[in-house]
Amino acid sequence: MKLSPDHKLAGILCPVFALRTATDLGTGDTAAVKELIQWCAQHGFRLLQLLPINETGPDNSPYNAISALALDPTTIATTPAELADLLPAVFDRIAPQEVRKAVRTGPVRYRQVKALKRELLWAAFQRGGQRPELTSFAKANPWLANYTLYRALLDENNGRDDWESWPIEHQAPATAEQALATNTEFQQRRQFYAYVQWVAHEQWREVRRFADQHGVVLMGDIPFGVSRTSADVWGHRELFDLTWSGGAPPEPAFRPDPFTAKWGQNWGIPLYRWPEQRRHKFAWWKKRVRQTSDIFHLFRIDHVLGFYRLYAFPWRPRDSQLFTDLTEGEAQQRTQGRLPRFFPFADDTKAHQQANCQQGEDLLEMIRTAAGTTMVVAEDLGVVPEYVRPSLEKLGIPGFKIPYWERNADYTFLAGAKYPRLSIVTPATHDHEPLAAHWRELWQAHEDARTKQDHHNAHITWLELQRFVMWAGGDPENIPREFTPALHESFCRQVLQSNAWLAIFMITDVFAQEARFNVPGPIAESNWTTRLDKPVAELDQDPQLCQKTQIFERLITETQRRQ
Repeated sequence: MKLSPDHKLAGILCPVFALRTATDLGTGDTAAVKELIQWCAQHGFRLLQLLPINETGPDNSPYNAISALALDPTTIATTPAELADLLPAVFDRIAPQEVRKAVRTGPVRYRQVKALKRELLWAAFQRGGQRPELTSFAKANPWLANYTLYRALLDENNGRDDWESWPIEHQAPATAEQALATNTEFQQRRQFYAYVQWVAHEQWREVRRFADQHGVVLMGDIPFGVSRTSADVWGHRELFDLTWSGGAPPEPAFRPDPFTAKWGQNWGIPLYRWPEQRRHKFAWWKKRVRQTSDIFHLFRIDHVLGFYRLYAFPWRPRDSQLFTDLTEGEAQQRTQGRLPRFFPFADDTKAHQQANCQQGEDLLEMIRTAAGTTMVVAEDLGVVPEYVRPSLEKLGIPGFKIPYWERNADYTFLAGAKYPRLSIVTPATHDHEPLAAHWRELWQAHEDARTKQDHHNAHITWLELQRFVMWAGGDPENIPREFTPALHESFCRQVLQSNAWLAIFMITDVFAQEARFNVPGPIAESNWTTRLDKPVAELDQDPQLCQKTQIFERLITETQRRQ
């Protein structure tokens, strides 16, 4: 399917982990993605956006993976029907009916899911671990050597991913390789992890073929940063600066906790040593981009602003609570005079802005070239310098439009007709509350202000409710208390009617549900665990969900996004 802004499309965003099937083992997998592709094709959604599918660490965040190249084993469909090396009798022994039922209930239980899938994959490895295809796979993917060494060391250190706390001989590839060269069990675990990656890549390439057959475009995601505790940083220390922790500056509209409100978001990602990356001809980045391009038709760069300039902290996230109540002067005393700042430069002078802009364009051009025919899009949200969006337009890279963040001078919502064609409109990303929850929170804020007789904020929140309704084409003098089906439909119609090339909806926004996938900032056990209430194959069997889907199907046709 040829992608072109001349042909507007409608799409769905759904994390893999959120999907359910009749046979899943507690989290979505490649089989579930295939079912969702079929569902999308049936109802006119020609694009499916997923979150990163790289292997996650202890916090289970797809944006804090332990490898920028290895795929997450939890996404592997581990039933005998999907995993040829797994015998049905072995599957039934390891995952009897009561275990399957328990793990499918409620949100994702990562500890149980990862342990269960690992045991099933190990059983499959015992039968298929000597396949000749594995030798070819290893030759085609030389990054496996570093990854499998790191991954087996992670087991050796009881799953503790902070490699800086490992025994000294484990802290670098050369010494670790030497120390464990004759350890047969260790070397077998390395072979196992290579097998798991072969299975994962085979299944995801099949997902790509399946999407092609159904005329659905797959959209992937490459985070700007990489985890400090990843195989990439452990094995290629020279490419990363570990003295600073990357993140994002404070945003007036985003204040989930006192630290973030005051200092910003400290993600803990290392900074890139761009001169060193350039000396290596950006080989690591190019490998990352090309591997993503093998599976996806286009991909989103999360936090594209980082290519232009990155906000960073002189302390790691684990120490952030120590700084919450400190003044800047007190913080400097703890950090030898350093405070959070932008790299390479703040946007404080014209010269610095130009230097930042040039760096971003050079790096993004490298990524576009590496991507080949795969299209690149950019998540350009947050505190956005004025030069970034013109720069992305110059490069031909679409950015994002969230209706209630795009404003006119009088603070009313910018009409969708004024969005650039080379853009992506979405009511919310995975980091935001869905439309129904956003509407409820607006009303709650208004009613709280009225209860407190806070007339100023009561007026402000009422104006915001009116703006929302006006953008949807409704009557600002007749504002419903609940997020009604009529308001839901009219708002989504405006999104689809907009001039933006792609209109993408979280699957929860299609159904006007409030379930949220992530709350940025605080680390909570509930993050990245939310699942759909029903298996994909049963979505059309629920009368209420089916009605919502039929409305979208009609709207997609009416707005000529059904190509």
